[in-house]
Amino acid sequence: MKLPDLSAGEILAIVEPIMENCLAGSNENNHGKHVRDFTKRMQRIVTPEELSRQLSRTHRGCFTQREFLSLFRRQQSIGVVWKQYMPLNMDELINRAIFKEESGKILIDQCMIC
Repeated sequence: MKLPDLSAGEILAIVEPIMENCLAGSNENNHGKHVRDFTKRMQRIVTPEELSRQLSRTHRGCFTQREFLSLFRRQQSIGVVWKQYMPLNMDELINRAIFKEESGKILIDQCMIC
């Protein structure tokens, strides 16, 4: 069954642990962990140097809890949007990711937190 054909609950059961690992890798400045569930395309973009550059801009603290907001179905992928929290300030961020199947695995093909 294709990812877009699954129920919202089934999709979240798949993508939540993927996003959790990605954010943990970012919090730990661990490139391998951060990109473990990225598509090949995303892995070419987020090199160790690029991740270090992104993390060194300003001290932003660590990503903590997030709250599911919405799911968007596409023919070959799904988009998920969360409200993302950080403990250093009261800012509420948007965490948006596109997940797709590649080589039989569900992977992150796009991700942006702003």
